[in-house]
Amino acid sequence: MTIILESLAEDRWVAPRAALVEIPSALDGRVVAAASSHGLDFAAIARHARQVGGPSLRRLTFHERADLLKRLATYLNERKEALYELAFETGATRRDSALDIDGGIGTLFSYASRGRKELPAERFIIDGVTERLSKRGSFVGTHVLTSLNGVAVHVNAYNFPCWGLLEKLAPSVLAGAPVIAKPATPTAYVAHALAKMIVDSNVLPPGSFQFVGGGLGDLLDHLAGQDVLSFTGSIETSERLRNHPAVSRYAVRFIAERDSLNAAVLGPDVVAGAAEFDLFVNEVAQEMTVKAGQKCTAIRRVLAPRSQADSVCAALEARLSKVVVGDPRREDVAMGPLVGLSQRETVREKINEICAEAEVVFGDPTRCEPVGGDAARGAFLSPVLLRCNDPVRSARPHTTEAFGPVSTVMPYEDLNQAIDLARRGEGSLVASVFTYDPAVATELTFGIAAYHGRLVHVDRDCASESTGHGPVLPGLVHGGPGRAGGGEELGGLRALAHYMQRTAIQASPARLAALTKA
Repeated sequence: MTIILESLAEDRWVAPRAALVEIPSALDGRVVAAASSHGLDFAAIARHARQVGGPSLRRLTFHERADLLKRLATYLNERKEALYELAFETGATRRDSALDIDGGIGTLFSYASRGRKELPAERFIIDGVTERLSKRGSFVGTHVLTSLNGVAVHVNAYNFPCWGLLEKLAPSVLAGAPVIAKPATPTAYVAHALAKMIVDSNVLPPGSFQFVGGGLGDLLDHLAGQDVLSFTGSIETSERLRNHPAVSRYAVRFIAERDSLNAAVLGPDVVAGAAEFDLFVNEVAQEMTVKAGQKCTAIRRVLAPRSQADSVCAALEARLSKVVVGDPRREDVAMGPLVGLSQRETVREKINEICAEAEVVFGDPTRCEPVGGDAARGAFLSPVLLRCNDPVRSARPHTTEAFGPVSTVMPYEDLNQAIDLARRGEGSLVASVFTYDPAVATELTFGIAAYHGRLVHVDRDCASESTGHGPVLPGLVHGGPGRAGGGEELGGLRALAHYMQRTAIQASPARLAALTKA
């Protein structure tokens, strides 16, 4: 049965009127859903968020908003199994969906806890110390953070339909900003099921959450200076959104999390057989195959000392040869298909581009024999490992992302060259470092930190408890400079600042105390 995706507009579910776009299953290509936003009044949706949702949220204190998030997380957690079942159609295994579904719910719980523990039972935040501005101290100043009086428009990616929606929703609601969520079409039916649960919970105030089951229409035309636009996806789409006339004219706050050619670096002190070598190989193989490599944090560039490059390739080939590709519902399957045939074709094209300066050392981009899957109609792709022997003179492996189970091994000559190669990603979400030498770890950290939103050090001392290269944690930065978008979707309570205004207040000490209830 085909699921017709409705939109939640002005607190009412609205069925699409025309121009339906069919959404195929990643498993066998049959149509599982259809979506369209045709006929929606986007001006009214934005107005409803500002006039109904915003005031209803801003009347609440941070503690009261945190309580909403906790109640919502608890409600979703008790009903998440339905999301797991639906997510199989996207090609996700149960392990993949745990990152998406449980990860999203966990982010709600995390922000609920932080809101209670770290924020005041108020509707504003005093930011910093009081500055003395006069000789006798009768005139002082400080900063406060207050909620913007606009709407937060969230444009999400296809690879995490649940987590992507919830990790943006959590800081927005806690900050007092009503949300309009627009999922990517290929997996929108999972986001739609989640949105239905959010509404059925009756937790969020009226107007504080709306959902677009289709295109953005003319929604961006109705944004203004109090609004926020948060996007996850490709550089090309990001540029179109950032350059929209309304976004530019009114300086709409724009948060982007984009393509990222993340690196894993094996230190020059590590040789085959060392604990860090095995940890490095395991992490790369895992990042290539979890969610079929369709993660913004996946390892795309594998930097290893030239003396160890052959050993790294051999070890990765041995690991990848054991990966069972097929129907994600089967317990013996480790990796399901890509999200759809068009995405698989795009990944194949990107592999061909990279292969102008690299060679395939494992896998066949054109052929896959899935276990229990439909090789003709399903979007199955073998893990593909490439090797670029001259990464200094090559450009494509540093600039072209094949958004699938694809990584490129790049040998380096010395630590300075490793740092230079890591920087050539032009800004990334995350890099991981595998070394047991403190001097190497220090040099790598301060050589590449400015180019990354997050650095993960893994060695024998922390490996058993390490969260690994890929997983995003709500308390730490998720974002990165340059190519990665220049934003921070997460990072603890810092993420609230996107939805709040920092204002300097100058007054007498008595007036300032009265204003801030000090």
